[in-house]
Amino acid sequence: MAASASSGSNKLTLWILVALFLGVIAGLAIYFSGIDTAEPVRYLGLVTTIFLRLIKMIISPLVFATLTVGIAKMGDVGVIGRLGLKAMLWFVGASLMSLSLGLLLVNLFQPGLALDLPLPDVAASSGVAASSMSLADFITHLVPMSIADGMAKNEILQIVVFSIFFGIGCAGVGDKAKVLVDALEGLSYVMLKVTMLVMAFAPFAVFAAVAAALATSGPGIFKTYFLFMIEFYLGILLLWGLLFGAASLVIGRRVAALFWAVREPTLLAFSTASSEAAYPKTLSQLEKFGCSNRVASFVLPLGYSFNLDGSMMYCTFAVMFIAQAYGIELSAAQQITMLLVLMVTSKGMAGVPRASLVVIAATLAQFNIPEAGLLLLLGIDHFLDMARSATNVIGNSVATAVVSKWEGQLRSEAEIADELANATAPTLPHQAI
Repeated sequence: MAASASSGSNKLTLWILVALFLGVIAGLAIYFSGIDTAEPVRYLGLVTTIFLRLIKMIISPLVFATLTVGIAKMGDVGVIGRLGLKAMLWFVGASLMSLSLGLLLVNLFQPGLALDLPLPDVAASSGVAASSMSLADFITHLVPMSIADGMAKNEILQIVVFSIFFGIGCAGVGDKAKVLVDALEGLSYVMLKVTMLVMAFAPFAVFAAVAAALATSGPGIFKTYFLFMIEFYLGILLLWGLLFGAASLVIGRRVAALFWAVREPTLLAFSTASSEAAYPKTLSQLEKFGCSNRVASFVLPLGYSFNLDGSMMYCTFAVMFIAQAYGIELSAAQQITMLLVLMVTSKGMAGVPRASLVVIAATLAQFNIPEAGLLLLLGIDHFLDMARSATNVIGNSVATAVVSKWEGQLRSEAEIADELANATAPTLPHQAI
């Protein structure tokens, strides 16, 4: 059974890669055909939109069910507090590393100075609403006025907060809540099965997303921004190396197995430019890797609000790129201040459309850098978002594995092998330890 599940996973990965390749060919064919691309791009976008809506349909009940069951079975509020503290310590460290690396590389490469393009007029509008979330706004936003409203809007952080209270409440009443907890556990099994059904459509979404992007922009966009994109992707790879290197200090040689375990959700996030699309599959793969369901169902959704490593690195990279393009020099003190500002404002990214661009627009305004500079990035933002989204998945996967190890809730390879050998039926990946 295990071999069959692994074979199915490998087949999906292969089909996603095939779809990615075919999407490139189709997109370039449409671009060079000479036809009006608006209509085919609109229909291709429809396919991607439907897939992402299917994923969003899953996330709220999946997060609520798995997190509530995990907390209810913990039973101890002290355990939850300890788990949250460990997760936040890792998130802060990873965030500082991501922001600092972006700042270091953009100062080293100085891509804005090498840009051979006419600059947008400083009065031009980028079309991105510059809004930032103050600390007071962020704290208020944590608590949902209605859990139904939070679920309807897929506000993951609000769902996490409600689930924590609900899970503690279930633990507090003991056996009286057993039927409810069992029902929620059943719901989580059902939602994971639904996830498997939805994932069958992933290759179609990947094909449509890539084809639409290339049909709109064409290959010329890569020639114009070749150096900038190479430098950013190099930064992303370095960040992956640092994250896995830091994880190896905690989980040792299993870090390679962790990378292999999350390859499929990472590829899915890259292909669709959406880390949210990879959430259900990431949860499933982390639990197959050996992370406790109780830890994974708590840390992973929390990470989607507090640990967007790829997006944070991009923010420092993009702000400094625009400043360099306009010949604006920021002092070391200003750059450190910007890093600390982004450390806070980036925590409001989750659930905001084009979130990175919104945070960048707000940061540009605070440092008197022309907002029009965002126009320099809009044409390639989709291709940059692909790398950001994949990195967000990597960062949260690493965080979940590390916290599981710290909690003594990471099963060894031998334990996983024994479970597979003794299984008499397919083991659902979210089964609690």
